[in-house]
Amino acid sequence: MFRHLLVPIDGSPLSDGAVRKAVSFAGEADAKITFFYATPDTGTSIYGEEELLRTINPQEYQTRRDQIAREVLERAAKVAGEGRVSADVRSRSAQEPWEAIIATAEECDCDLILMASHGHRGIKGLLLGSQTQKVLLHSKFPVLVYR
Repeated sequence: MFRHLLVPIDGSPLSDGAVRKAVSFAGEADAKITFFYATPDTGTSIYGEEELLRTINPQEYQTRRDQIAREVLERAAKVAGEGRVSADVRSRSAQEPWEAIIATAEECDCDLILMASHGHRGIKGLLLGSQTQKVLLHSKFPVLVYR
């Protein structure tokens, strides 16, 4: 039924679990996967050491973010290879990751988004909301949430 999965990932343990579940699902469905990583836009508000690095040396900040994206995507692609599942990787800078996730699903002609359930809690959750919730709310694609 599903032939092409978009799997947004961020390198967290829950995201790694979603990668393994997506590979298993795709193997059984004979589907391919596109793993996606949304790198924070340089204008996105962040805190702590990353904010300091972004302010002092924006080029080093971007280099570090790109390196993290490559490592996370390479790790996911390796899991897909071990599961004998065809996989592609993509990343893009995004101020709003949920918008980039949906746009990438459209560009890649995916028919399912499989993503981890990440929720901010408390005040931060009220202010930021969950990227997963936003994808669920705005996507025209079916979304399978891994918990």
